[in-house]
Amino acid sequence: MSKEPVGNTTRRGFLGTATAVTALTLTTPPAAEAQVASRSADEVRTAQLTTTGQSVPPAATGTGDWTKPAAMAIPKEGYFKVEQGRYGPIFPRTPANYGFSILVKVKPGHEAKLREHGDRIEKAVAANPGVLGPLKLHYLRWLIFQIKGEAYFMYQGIFDTDFDKYLEDAVAIFSATGLDTAFTNLEGFPENWKGNVPVWNKFFRDHQCSSFLEYAEYPYVSADEIKKALRVKSAVSTMLDQMQ
Repeated sequence: MSKEPVGNTTRRGFLGTATAVTALTLTTPPAAEAQVASRSADEVRTAQLTTTGQSVPPAATGTGDWTKPAAMAIPKEGYFKVEQGRYGPIFPRTPANYGFSILVKVKPGHEAKLREHGDRIEKAVAANPGVLGPLKLHYLRWLIFQIKGEAYFMYQGIFDTDFDKYLEDAVAIFSATGLDTAFTNLEGFPENWKGNVPVWNKFFRDHQCSSFLEYAEYPYVSADEIKKALRVKSAVSTMLDQMQ
């Protein structure tokens, strides 16, 4: 008979079970996620074939595996083939998920007002952490930089919905919370923006700067899946502490 204390044996058994559950949670993507990831891999091969004129061998590994980093080269147009969404061609899902970047000139004398809006969003999120929740964001970055003495604004977002859905949700949030004022500091932003998704769509697409390469250390993982995994990790850690 083992002389190991019962408490330690129980703890070890629990650790093994918890580890297996956590691994299963992280390594088993939903069917829809796997299906989209598979399509993305096909798009990569299609793009390579189109741009190089050479035959591209099938991927050696399966898709949707977050343990294997992935990169995707994207054509200059920003998509692999023209598939119309509600407001224009559909931008592809990459290993980093969906996203876009716009580059717009700031109205002369409006740089300070634009920066002040960053403080407004910080306070809005602090007061209501879920205020930007519908956007399913991973990251949002705002930059201001100078080109020949003129200020330009760059808006970069990575998120889990497609571009059309993101746009609709963004317009709804900005209209409801007053967070829209940042864009009124940009040249060419439409005056009739309120509730007008088509004019927002035109503005964003006109200033879209498509990336030509996107990489992810843990590809195709959604923000909700990351938070779920962290909750599991936290729960396991707490239970193990209680068994000391």
